[in-house]
Amino acid sequence: MVIFKYLKERVVDRSVYIRIGLLSEVWYNSSMRLDKFLVACAVGSRAEVKNLLKAGRVTVNGKKEKSAKLQINEERDEIRFDGQVLEYEEFVYYMMNKPQGVISATEDNKHRTVLDLLDDYARAKEVFPVGRLDIDTHGLLLLTNNGKLAHAMLSPKKHVEKIYRAHVAGLMNHEDIDRFAAGIELKDFVCQPAQLKILEINEEKETSLVEIIIAEGKFHQVKRMVAACGKEVTDLERISMGPLCLDTTLALGEWRRLTDAEILSLEIFGVEL
Repeated sequence: MVIFKYLKERVVDRSVYIRIGLLSEVWYNSSMRLDKFLVACAVGSRAEVKNLLKAGRVTVNGKKEKSAKLQINEERDEIRFDGQVLEYEEFVYYMMNKPQGVISATEDNKHRTVLDLLDDYARAKEVFPVGRLDIDTHGLLLLTNNGKLAHAMLSPKKHVEKIYRAHVAGLMNHEDIDRFAAGIELKDFVCQPAQLKILEINEEKETSLVEIIIAEGKFHQVKRMVAACGKEVTDLERISMGPLCLDTTLALGEWRRLTDAEILSLEIFGVEL
């Protein structure tokens, strides 16, 4: 906190410094308007929350509260709506099995977005997709409102591995494996070395099932890499991103909250969770 840093550098009396420090800590960590808290808990929109407060449906520490501007401590104060205790979460994390035909965006005038598949609570928490999957690509998508985590996971410096499973028209071969490993040269850039694993070959239909591991995410990259080998991706699914793996029990379009273990695995990115 800038104000606290300024005071810290100029207060000589240690007892005054301690008092300022304690006050600063409470101010910094705890203060939140009641209406903002209620909106964050998906009780309703800002306008709806004001009406609910006027109706006496919200209590703070056992007392009915009608002031939207009341400053509350989300960790110590007990806030109830219609008798039910509300718990505040700063960050939320969702895993989705994104279907084809839905875009990885928060809003769009032409297509359904991944946010349209989530519930009101997730939208109230203002989650967004971490990275993107093409409209015709399906599979693992992480959605969160933790901007620092998203930045870390998408940073080229982190070299976060993403694994895709692709159905290919054409027979992938060992020469293609070597090309992927060396770094395929496209028109506008040279790909970083990647791994190509051939899972199945159907010589009669001249198709392949492959697994591709890359640590970058340029536009249509996987499809373009396969095309550079003279073949075509006919179906593309992302099955992992960093430590997260797609839950195979999720049908296309379904989603769930991350488990505690999955959230813990994200600590490798060194940001507050």
